[in-house]
Amino acid sequence: MLGLVSEMGFLATSFVVSLGQLGVFAGRIAGALVRPPVRVRELVLEIYKLGVLSVSVVVVAGLAVGMVLGLQGYSILARFGAAESLGSVVGLSLLRELGPVLTALLVTGRAGSATTAEIGTMVATEQLDGLRMMSVDPVHYIVVPRALGLALVMPLLSALFITCGIAGGWLVGVLLMGLDSGRYLTSLQGSTEFVNDVVGSFVKAAVFGVIVGLVATWRGWRSEPTSAGVSAATTSTVVIGSLSILLGDYMITALWGL
Repeated sequence: MLGLVSEMGFLATSFVVSLGQLGVFAGRIAGALVRPPVRVRELVLEIYKLGVLSVSVVVVAGLAVGMVLGLQGYSILARFGAAESLGSVVGLSLLRELGPVLTALLVTGRAGSATTAEIGTMVATEQLDGLRMMSVDPVHYIVVPRALGLALVMPLLSALFITCGIAGGWLVGVLLMGLDSGRYLTSLQGSTEFVNDVVGSFVKAAVFGVIVGLVATWRGWRSEPTSAGVSAATTSTVVIGSLSILLGDYMITALWGL
């Protein structure tokens, strides 16, 4: 029993220490954001690597999710004679929950893990130490463009995911199930509120982008300078990032009703 209590105490202490280290790291990033120079070239490059190269994954996943929602939603709504509401079901499901959450999970697995591996490799090969020797702050030069890039591309990728999902639902509902296209779009338009649904979706995606950017860069920054350490940091980024997204989604929904 004493061993169990000791182990639980050690885990709790380690968790608190890790949260403190993460908070300090976030403070360093915030300080570097407002300190010149502005590294526009590095930021644009990261937006391309993290955002543009993720477009194909987001488009395919969005279409697939939208088609599944259209197929399942039509079969369920048809039982109650409400098949005309398919557009609102697909649209609201994607806007409020599935769009931001699934996009964040996809970006975490694709771009977040790559960011962690890249920074972890720099730690293992002592490239960050080389920057310090040249009086270059590695947080300002390496971490900030990647964290800011993830935060900026997440809402855009989420909007693309939602658009493709709505298109996928339209393909199934209209072309496959024979639903009238006008009813699908009218139902979607009539049930969607700009502030509660559209703006709320962008808020969630932006928060998830900040979470993923912070976790990915922090885990790479704290990785052990070995190949096994980089691998472990990459895996932990996916796990911690995914759990943080799901918990953050619940907290945002519960507090603000987004």
